[in-house]
Amino acid sequence: MIKISAVSYLNTFPFIYGLENSSCLHDFIIEKDVPAICAEKLLKDKVDIGLIPVAVIPQIKTAEIITDYCIGAISKVKTVLLLSNQPLNKISKIYLDIESRTSVQLVKVLAQNYWIINPKWEKLSSNFNHKLNDDEAVVLIGDKTFNITEHYAYVFDLASEWNNFTGLPFVFAAWVANKKLSKTFLVDLNEALKFGIRHINETISFFNERIPKNVDAKSYFTDNISYQLDDAKRMGMELFFKYLKVLNK
Repeated sequence: MIKISAVSYLNTFPFIYGLENSSCLHDFIIEKDVPAICAEKLLKDKVDIGLIPVAVIPQIKTAEIITDYCIGAISKVKTVLLLSNQPLNKISKIYLDIESRTSVQLVKVLAQNYWIINPKWEKLSSNFNHKLNDDEAVVLIGDKTFNITEHYAYVFDLASEWNNFTGLPFVFAAWVANKKLSKTFLVDLNEALKFGIRHINETISFFNERIPKNVDAKSYFTDNISYQLDDAKRMGMELFFKYLKVLNK
């Protein structure tokens, strides 16, 4: 039985729908986690496949990207944000949402290479109440970002900022295995994911009660999230890895 850890956010619902409702895939167990836990489970060999933050891929010696799909964006992703009440040049501290290692690394890459700022970094507390000092900002990801932007004077979409910086799309998470799996299973997995992406309306109906209020899920799935792991996204991912090597020295 193959164990799979998938992100539990709204952006993954088409994938979950495909895995659970297509007839393509058999003999698997799916666990739903925040991105950082997906990564931890794959790193510790608690699962065989994970939809993991791409920043973790270089840490897994046997990592292999195994599908044609990802959680990516070609411009605004809408749910990976830097929020503040002051412009970037007045920010001296940034709180980091620890649910995603990729977003944490991405904001540091942008700060060092694009925004040219050198803030203090601090983990976001679990009881964050959206109150910031004038020189502070916060990185928030996932479903918690819906309906909160009105609390802040400045909203920086990190996928859009990356695109402005590099001209390339960004990949937040990819389907990765930590061991060799059968070709048949991988083909069936890819088909199941494709099934979900091609049935967006059915996905929305299936998960209707779990979609946050005032969220246009169809627009989010089709305009903000880009699921195809194409050549441009692979180029963006490789460039991100290069920046990570310099950042982490």
